[in-house]
Amino acid sequence: MPIPSKVNSICIMRLSAIGDVCHAVAMVQALQKRHPDAAITWIVGKIEAALLDGLDGVELVVFDKRQGWQGYKALWRTLKGRHFDVLLHMQVALRASVATLGIRAKVKVGFDRDRAKEGQWLFTNHRIAPQASPHVLDGFMNFARELGVTDTDPSWNMPISVADHQFAALQIPDGQRTLVICAAASKAERNWLPERYAAVADHAASLGMTVMLCGGPAALELSLADAIQQHANTQLVNLVGQTNLKQLLALLRRATLVLAPDTGPAHMAVTQGTPVVGLYAHSNPARTGPYRYRHWVASCYQQHVEQQQQAPLAQIPFGTRAKGAELMAAIDVDTVIEQVNGALEAYT
Repeated sequence: MPIPSKVNSICIMRLSAIGDVCHAVAMVQALQKRHPDAAITWIVGKIEAALLDGLDGVELVVFDKRQGWQGYKALWRTLKGRHFDVLLHMQVALRASVATLGIRAKVKVGFDRDRAKEGQWLFTNHRIAPQASPHVLDGFMNFARELGVTDTDPSWNMPISVADHQFAALQIPDGQRTLVICAAASKAERNWLPERYAAVADHAASLGMTVMLCGGPAALELSLADAIQQHANTQLVNLVGQTNLKQLLALLRRATLVLAPDTGPAHMAVTQGTPVVGLYAHSNPARTGPYRYRHWVASCYQQHVEQQQQAPLAQIPFGTRAKGAELMAAIDVDTVIEQVNGALEAYT
């Protein structure tokens, strides 16, 4: 099914997660430059909507997957009677595909057949061009290309209120060089060791930097922050569990450098132009690393995936995950400090 020559209304299906939603913002704002008069409706998860609230020129429609079948019915009631020129179906999870059944659109664009997992191809009538080994963000930009976008160099304009900026300024005053550590990923196996985070924190403090711990209120994040502080020889500013997503975004904007594993705040920092040192063991940083700062990643992914797959990286399907609960232990402190030093020298 061809894309209409004139696009007046676009619906986007991308529910989660925080990092992927940050990538999608760049795609959406590239679309807005190419189609400034098109109405854009974005179906997004409840948590992610809190980050995107106030996104210029975008109507957010929340789909709460935790409501089960009631969530589908609520979404379809909201969109009843509406018809879009194009649906960009950017999430391969089956629950997202089922949700698109209640969305009326002339053209429903999905991933190419190789990436259209969980039967996504059954729910679309147009596919983006295949890509050999794209970063997630580059994969999303291929949706924009289908609508005539040629400038796909990502940029972000994330909504942050005056109050959130003021909150961040109180925590990180002008001129204060600050390393923000967002230590916890959504899965514990992706977290680095607390004593090693502490060693990097002590190194940053020796350079005259303030070190701040940030993250959500989950028990795992709180306990990890406590463990880091216990191992550190310097006093850390612990804001874990004390910020909402908008406040965290504002803090990341004012940070000098961010240290994080494969987790949403790393990508939030990228949207604010703040350099990130990423820690990777399970997923390929070429695919999911902090987009503009992938050269500062400390990664043991290649050694693990080659050992597990018994093949060189070039022969392993792109995006293959390495498995194991202890993989992050292969990232040593000296490697991370080297990357921290390099990033500080390059950007400050």
